[in-house]
Amino acid sequence: MAHIKDVAKQAEVSVASVSRVLAGHPKVSETIRQRVLTAIQELGYRPDLAARRLRSRQTNTIGLIVSDIRNPFFTEVSRAVEDVAYQHHMRVILCNADEDAEKEALYLDLMRDENVRGVILSPTLVTLAGFHTSDYPFPIVLVDRCDQNTIADAVVLDNVDSAYRLTTHLIENGYRRNVFFYGTTSATGRQRREGYAAAMAAHGLESHAEPLPAIVERARAAARERLRRRPLPDALVASSGLILLGITEALREAQIHFPDPVTVVGFDDLPWTRLVEPGITVIAQPIYDIGRAAIELLLQRIAKPEQAVRRVVLRGQLIERGSSVNRNNPTGLVTAA
Repeated sequence: MAHIKDVAKQAEVSVASVSRVLAGHPKVSETIRQRVLTAIQELGYRPDLAARRLRSRQTNTIGLIVSDIRNPFFTEVSRAVEDVAYQHHMRVILCNADEDAEKEALYLDLMRDENVRGVILSPTLVTLAGFHTSDYPFPIVLVDRCDQNTIADAVVLDNVDSAYRLTTHLIENGYRRNVFFYGTTSATGRQRREGYAAAMAAHGLESHAEPLPAIVERARAAARERLRRRPLPDALVASSGLILLGITEALREAQIHFPDPVTVVGFDDLPWTRLVEPGITVIAQPIYDIGRAAIELLLQRIAKPEQAVRRVVLRGQLIERGSSVNRNNPTGLVTAA
């Protein structure tokens, strides 16, 4: 079995240089880094990570705690985080909290045990309500979910504005009785409901918002129930991609071929939204950019613990498709892929 001294001898560097390469030290020259990495590969060296943690009390590991890995949004965020972490010679521990505050607390304790350098977290409302960065021995960046008064580094979408623009688009195209389905476990759903309600009020219209867990089956059941009542709404609006899928399935089951008599729009430009005829109008989130900004913010916080708290707000893109065709001028629709 090769040892660190063998790697140093093979690479013709000091043991300290090998340690700095293994630790991802930024001041190691690229020439030395490549010599050490080549020697490691040739010798099949496996560093004793546990011993190194005990000596340094630090790791090259960060934690990523997402609320629901089944949600394509968090899959894409995870990919971006891992990509940037790899570029910085860091590892990622990925945990799925299932929208469960108890699991979030368990995984945050795990991050303490693992001596991670920092954590990226998409918190439930329960965790967010009492959240203070000072409660943790590592920096935390919130992703996707953050209240206005939360004092923490965060990367979020312009949720209120995005929902306002989506709802205004519907109203201006002739859809005035609009029902908004939003997730109950996150600040994101609540903020998007706020944008929807503001747009309805601005046009003198009554809001109808229905809370539910952001689960496809629950959204399908809620939409199915709403479609049994009269009068039918003009549009069903979804606050997330999972809710959007459930609503679309309910419309298909009811053999309603939107946009008439009922249509559907929502958040997240998932591939299937382009394939379902006549295409679903959505707010597209810059998901990869959200994940990349979150880990970049975390790395900056690790490097400069005393820097001011930062919040990065990214803008959603309204993509108009056939589900929101102008009822007053149906031939004037301009679609975007």
